[in-house]
Amino acid sequence: MPPSQCRNSRLAVCTTLKKAFTCYSKSPPIYLDSNIVKIQSRQTTFYQLPLLHHNFTTTFTAMDINHSNFSYRDRLQSSPQTTFQPRCLSPANTHIHIRRFSNSTTNCPSPTSTISTPVPQRTTIPKMASVDSQDFKLALSKHNLTSDHLKKIHDLLVEIAIDGGKIMVAAEHSVLAAAQYKNNTSDLVTEFDKQIEDTVETRLRKEYPVFGFLGEETFKHGTKLADTPTFVCDPIDGTLNFSKGVPNCAISLALTLEKKPIIGVVYNPFRGDLYHAIKGQGAYLKNTLIGTEIKLPIQPMPPPMPSLNSCLVAIEWGNQRSGENWALRTSIHNKLLTSKSEGGAMCKSVRTNGSAALDFCYIAQGIIDVFWEGGVWIWDVCAGWIILEEAGGIVASANPGDWDPSLEGRVYFAVRHAKPEEQKAVVEELWGIMGDRKFVF
Repeated sequence: MPPSQCRNSRLAVCTTLKKAFTCYSKSPPIYLDSNIVKIQSRQTTFYQLPLLHHNFTTTFTAMDINHSNFSYRDRLQSSPQTTFQPRCLSPANTHIHIRRFSNSTTNCPSPTSTISTPVPQRTTIPKMASVDSQDFKLALSKHNLTSDHLKKIHDLLVEIAIDGGKIMVAAEHSVLAAAQYKNNTSDLVTEFDKQIEDTVETRLRKEYPVFGFLGEETFKHGTKLADTPTFVCDPIDGTLNFSKGVPNCAISLALTLEKKPIIGVVYNPFRGDLYHAIKGQGAYLKNTLIGTEIKLPIQPMPPPMPSLNSCLVAIEWGNQRSGENWALRTSIHNKLLTSKSEGGAMCKSVRTNGSAALDFCYIAQGIIDVFWEGGVWIWDVCAGWIILEEAGGIVASANPGDWDPSLEGRVYFAVRHAKPEEQKAVVEELWGIMGDRKFVF
């Protein structure tokens, strides 16, 4: 479809949404942006539209796609079905998600209102599953833990993450409003960071008082991760995105045992994406907005990954913008993008998502291939690490030669599920580009 027709189709979709929302809420929206943001996975394509109605937006799952035809079931007005043909909006199982900016509910539709929602096959984590190694069984026994305990802890972390997500959603309007009259919203963001972490720690210590707790906001330099069961919390991973209204941030919760992650939960409340895993029991992605759940990685599998040339690479920039680590980071980023004829790897492209926790989850999902990073902290990667491993991915060091990096090492190279020889080849190719250079923290 030509770009002009595609734009017209988006405008038609927005016009229809505006018509439905106006009828349902009895008053017109203040603002409706025609730029649909496409977020595509291998089974489902999501589209996001900002829709602000008296400081409130809601979630619509009001549209479905039938091949190339875009059909809107206008049940709110009981009028004949309107059909568009925007091929840019296929394939099937497509939903429209509209972000909520505050918890105001005056004259507004229910956040769970639906008109037509195709629901894929639901997959759930089994209550009991065998763990993947004898060493892990021994570690559980040593600390008086069982698979039942892990399931109970996992469910508690999911519950806490969802509650923390509600705080994030409710807080976003305050942060965005503050940005209009403050040059720096970091103090306000830190306030919500601390509020969420305090809530998380209080609930976890009540249920598991003998377990350790390591959180971003309460971390003291020099603190080391213990062998005993320890909860690891990042209350808002992607705080810059959060402060700017970019829906790519998450609460990240994990449990470690003998300095290895064994349970991970990463929740992005703005998109409803809940990634979760228990060691030995697989990794899953549940969308809390539409109620679907799938096992990771998403099927069908992406194409083979013989080299970096075939990879979509996640990169982050950090706040250290000088010195040897910065020089190494920019040099490798340049090499990743440079053509092979100029001595580079010529990867497919790079993405900066602004959240290391979500970078790991996107790799577990299979929509990004690798993530090379130095400088993030244990709370940034802990939950995503076990989710990635349970989805068949691996984590090597960002520094050459280390296939078994420490969780606290701050240097990571995450690779999606693929044949072991492909994973090995990609890691060694990047290490070869680095030569004898290393991150030092």
